[in-house]
Amino acid sequence: MTFDFDAYVTAALFQKDGTAVFALGDGTVRFEGGETVSAHDGAALAACLHPSGEGVLTGGDDGRVVWSRRSGAQELAALPGKWIDAVAASPESKLFAFAAGRDLHVRDAADPAFARTFAHERTAAGLAFDPKGRRIAVATYGGAWLWYARIADQKPVVLKWAGSHVAVAWSPDGKFLMSSMQENQLHGWRVADDKNLRMGGYPAKVKSLAFLAKGQMMATSGANGVVVWPFAGATGPMGKEAAEVGFDETALVARVAATSAGRMVAAGLEDGRVWACDLAGQKIDMLKAEKGPPIVALDISPDGARVAWGDEEGGAGVAARPAG
Repeated sequence: MTFDFDAYVTAALFQKDGTAVFALGDGTVRFEGGETVSAHDGAALAACLHPSGEGVLTGGDDGRVVWSRRSGAQELAALPGKWIDAVAASPESKLFAFAAGRDLHVRDAADPAFARTFAHERTAAGLAFDPKGRRIAVATYGGAWLWYARIADQKPVVLKWAGSHVAVAWSPDGKFLMSSMQENQLHGWRVADDKNLRMGGYPAKVKSLAFLAKGQMMATSGANGVVVWPFAGATGPMGKEAAEVGFDETALVARVAATSAGRMVAAGLEDGRVWACDLAGQKIDMLKAEKGPPIVALDISPDGARVAWGDEEGGAGVAARPAG
């Protein structure tokens, strides 16, 4: 199943019911079944699943945070004159968060009256809730700031590392926080003692990363194959070598997605191709063989059976992985 949306694909996501949804640069949200919702007067800059797993939360350059479902759009927050550059949500705590400039805003999907705002010294570039949804990490210049999401007055824990951090992700056990940087670098910290994890050697920027196999491994983009780091044990990847899956000297991997419980990983390439692989057998299933614009959005269903993607010119698709 393929689509031509004629707009940059900001995100491709699988809802709780297993169907795909796409957030687009023209401000619309498109569902796999054909429904279209007008969410923003402008571009959707960031998107994530709603804490309920139904529909998506988008942040726009119109300063609005919108929940889009097949039935329509609902505005959840508005900051006129601001750009909402990042959004995140936790199904565990029912909290969602969004960044505008230097400020992080936290709201409760179950309590419209709840609101917290946390200020940073530099732009808040990327957000991620911890596995329990109690703490939130913010990528910013010079490192990552950690906040307890519900506490109004607090001093953040600051994990320092020079450079511009643009996206963060927690390991499923909450012990490690990983950050992709503006440079061709991946950095991480062991949260308990701020121990730095230096994970270099990338030929390109690490634009996406995903944990899989119940946190035993982490897959990243930024190379000619999917880079897979071992995370088992108390020290995680420290002192260990990464493996590279699906090496192809003709194209870099731009996006990765993975099943959190299983060993399925998907890759979207800079040349427009998409593949999936079960790391248990290492067989590559090419889901989109034709080349085209770079893949900028990618997701894999929780059971690993379907992959959704989108490219920078509005091409998108959903494909089932071959059985067996």
